[in-house]
Amino acid sequence: MQRQLSLLIGCSLLLASCGGNGEQAKCTRQYWDGIVGLCMPAGWVVIEHEQLRERGIPEDVIVAFKREKAVAGQFPTVTVTQEALKQPMDSSAYSDASVRSVAVLPGYKQIDTRAVRVDDASVDLHIFTAQPSADEPERRFYQVSAVSGPSGYSVTALTPLAPPSDVESEIERMMGSITFKAPEGGASSEAGNEG
Repeated sequence: MQRQLSLLIGCSLLLASCGGNGEQAKCTRQYWDGIVGLCMPAGWVVIEHEQLRERGIPEDVIVAFKREKAVAGQFPTVTVTQEALKQPMDSSAYSDASVRSVAVLPGYKQIDTRAVRVDDASVDLHIFTAQPSADEPERRFYQVSAVSGPSGYSVTALTPLAPPSDVESEIERMMGSITFKAPEGGASSEAGNEG
């Protein structure tokens, strides 16, 4: 939780450096890397781990996704961060702590909070705006945090301040599909896609 500000600034760099119709986005493929899985709508790709490091994204980011089509000159992104927990914690408590930790960001304004399920736990999809860095514009964030084993995970989407409804639908679809359980049949990772 202590690294939320630095991670959000790093994710802002990813959004900037990567250069609707209101219906629910469809899942075109399932991402699974052995730790975390989620639905990927059409037009989203996995950013290679090496590219994340080259762009200065913190090591806590274990995987990132980028929308191939820009919105207002920026590419929406979704990142997954992993944090070793100092003590056991359930997903609900971790989610609440995550919401509290980002509330101190510069320019923070909560837009919405709604319940989503991550495996067997009910957690919050927290939607807010903030300007973590003075030299970057204000952004919209979507965040879901949950626990799996000894680690806490935060899945954070970053968009321009007013994303089109189709982009919002795609992100909400991804956020509502997060899992730490392997899919039946052992679906393979999408990590080979270029970002």
